[in-house]
Amino acid sequence: MSDKLKFEIEFVIQSSPQLLYQYLSTPSGLSEWFADNVNSRGEIFNFMWDGSEEQAKLLKKKSDEFVKFSWAESEDDSFFEMRIIVDEITKDVSLFITDFAEEDEIDEAKMLWTNQVSDLKQVLGSK
Repeated sequence: MSDKLKFEIEFVIQSSPQLLYQYLSTPSGLSEWFADNVNSRGEIFNFMWDGSEEQAKLLKKKSDEFVKFSWAESEDDSFFEMRIIVDEITKDVSLFITDFAEEDEIDEAKMLWTNQVSDLKQVLGSK
């Protein structure tokens, strides 16, 4: 198996950090944009899409700042993190995604995140 490469992608989101965090850290929030359905039991989150299910462990979280998950199936140190960044001067809110993918799948992974975050912006009423 080839090593996965880390990539980062940033999206400007018109939302308060507190509201955005609810959509990143709760099963009901994640069900609105990230997966068809999300359940959690403690630190274990089950994500369901079109009949398939993936399990992820919540590694770390800090209220109104970030959540970090690792996929249960993953055999390496890869993770995905969704971090909320607020520009100190403009107060613009950005969602900063860190994820891992095979080298030949990075563009596809970035496109998937772009589509998912587009759904999130729609739910939030952000442009």
